[in-house]
Amino acid sequence: MRRFLDRLYAASGSLASICLASIAVVMLAQAGMREFGMLLRGADDIVAWLCAAAAFLALGHTFRKGELVRVGLLLEHLPPRPRRALEIAALGLTLVFVGYMAYAVVSFVHDSWKFNEVAQGLIRIPIWIPQLSAVIGVLILFIAVLDDFVRLLDGGTPAYQAAEDERRVSKDFSESL
Repeated sequence: MRRFLDRLYAASGSLASICLASIAVVMLAQAGMREFGMLLRGADDIVAWLCAAAAFLALGHTFRKGELVRVGLLLEHLPPRPRRALEIAALGLTLVFVGYMAYAVVSFVHDSWKFNEVAQGLIRIPIWIPQLSAVIGVLILFIAVLDDFVRLLDGGTPAYQAAEDERRVSKDFSESL
């Protein structure tokens, strides 16, 4: 199971980076075509959908790498016992919030599908298709938070903390700049 989850997080991070690279390709193609008097219709729509996909698909991977904003500044200054209790509470609250977020996003996209909503831009496709990236990204974030919550309850170190500790050991303080 561990291998599957780690691959899931890595795959979502890779898909997010592919979306970012695709944004660059579309924008460069649009600029290049403009030089020849041609127009890449719907480029703005595609870039917008890719931006949203990149943001949502990166959430789980980013969380696991310890790159999302957390309450670490407060927790670092506490003794181990209260720190663990507050970290469980914070991660539990995060799990509830992300669970609600997942429910809301899935419900929103389901409504788009149910009512046959179509994108309003130049590319007229069912809007639920590009919205699926938000569903997938939020569900992967939920799984990542649940994964670390269970790990913390079992007495283990959450992945985000292990990643942060690893950066400190290697004297990489770039995240605190």
